[in-house]
Amino acid sequence: MANGSVTVAVGLGSNLAEPRKQVLQAVAALHEIAATELDAVSSLYRTRPMGPQDQPDFVNAAAIMRTRLQPLEFLDALQAIERRQGRVRGDLRWGARTLDLDLLLWGEEEISCSRLQVPHPGLHERAFVLYPLAEIGAGLMVPGRGTVLSLKSACPADGLVGMDPTPEVSARTYE
Repeated sequence: MANGSVTVAVGLGSNLAEPRKQVLQAVAALHEIAATELDAVSSLYRTRPMGPQDQPDFVNAAAIMRTRLQPLEFLDALQAIERRQGRVRGDLRWGARTLDLDLLLWGEEEISCSRLQVPHPGLHERAFVLYPLAEIGAGLMVPGRGTVLSLKSACPADGLVGMDPTPEVSARTYE
């Protein structure tokens, strides 16, 4: 990818409509985002839901990408993938969903606007984000918090269960 790109981290999650398949389809869709390259994808992890417990477990993963898009353009691309895979945004926070794509990190920048908060709020204390992300980007910096690896080390696994590697796992890691 040409100069002017930024390294970004994306969290992937699903707990409806064949969650493993949903996450793998989302990985394939990440390849299609304009002006963007997918560098690495973590293994899959099964996690208990955050919030209401009367819903199925989640399948989670993380991806590291490089993009020349602007933050809100990239967010729009992620939300378009969610919609194509049947995501309906409701009023229930932390409810069941076919697909959730979260923009976790945008380089080492902090972004705060009505549509986007980066680093993603809560990233630093969520095992279902930190463990997959540390697998492929242990050395990434979370502004104001430290490296992904240091945050993971301070975060209990909290029922996280490793599943299987995604077919997209890259040899490149960010340590």
